[in-house]
Amino acid sequence: MRIMGLDFGSKTVGVAISDPLLITAQAHEIIRREKENKLRKTLARIEELCVEFEISKIVLGMPLHMNGDEGVRVQLSKEFGESIERRTGLPVVMYDERLTTVEADEIMKEVGIRRENRKEYVDMIAAQIILQDYLDNTAEK
Repeated sequence: MRIMGLDFGSKTVGVAISDPLLITAQAHEIIRREKENKLRKTLARIEELCVEFEISKIVLGMPLHMNGDEGVRVQLSKEFGESIERRTGLPVVMYDERLTTVEADEIMKEVGIRRENRKEYVDMIAAQIILQDYLDNTAEK
């Protein structure tokens, strides 16, 4: 049993996957799409990964505003989560992702990834942070 973490962006979805003991989250990949509203291939890839890694649950980042309000991106994320549930039959947990992109950028700075290359990895690292935070702060084990 593993859990998948997702960071849903306008043109990418960062993917992280837990270890079988649900202790650590590993950045896995970035799923890219050409247009924001084209999700069929993205959903198909998520479904493939769920089967390959025997995923039991998906944690999807919920991009709340800093004051806790929900904006347009939260609604789009919820709709994406519903699409994933329909496609995979797995439960999708919405999880607060405030500041994960900032944290991901800081991590990449620390390890020496050049500024111009950070955008390439930020969603995947953010997915890892979302999933690790979920693993650390819920009673999954």
